[in-house]
Amino acid sequence: MSLDGFVAGPNQSEENPLGEGGMQLHEWVFKLAAWRKPHGREGGEVNASSEVLEEATAGTGAVIMGRNMFGPVRGPWTEPMWNGWWGDDPPFKVPVFVLTHHEREPLILSYTTFTFVSDGIESALDQARAAAADGDVLIGGGAAVGQQYLKAGLVDEMHLHIAPVFLGGGRRLFEDHTSAAPAQLERTGVVASPSGVVHVSYRR
Repeated sequence: MSLDGFVAGPNQSEENPLGEGGMQLHEWVFKLAAWRKPHGREGGEVNASSEVLEEATAGTGAVIMGRNMFGPVRGPWTEPMWNGWWGDDPPFKVPVFVLTHHEREPLILSYTTFTFVSDGIESALDQARAAAADGDVLIGGGAAVGQQYLKAGLVDEMHLHIAPVFLGGGRRLFEDHTSAAPAQLERTGVVASPSGVVHVSYRR
């Protein structure tokens, strides 16, 4: 997130999936070898952020995301079907559960299966837990999905990556969170990287 609390910039669209200026939040991760390799890219940096990224994703057995993170389309699914931002070989390699108000058949792309869940966050979590077996369920985003799980008290750990930028607008993860956040959080880690991003982790 940005220093002023935004996880996406304003005016998200197909051209700007993270909103205006939102790509700045992720510049640190795009440079890492630990991010580039799963995305089929060579090279990259190895620094303090590398271990943070590897630890955060190593135990992931399933992912939950909102429809906005899956793609920019709204309303009922229509042809041609949007298949996500990640091409024919998405980097997840684990089951992904997409929250949506509109039913759609599962989508299989390479080693990743997207299941579209239209009956709420608890159903998505139950399905993700079953699919993850002994692995973790990663709530990937976006902001609205994170807020819903926080309000329901269903988040066990939070990993915040605070980039040294101000966006001035967009979507905040902690918008209207006062009635939802866990009563107490234990800080479990703080790592500062050469790129200026600070990684902070909490456990409920």
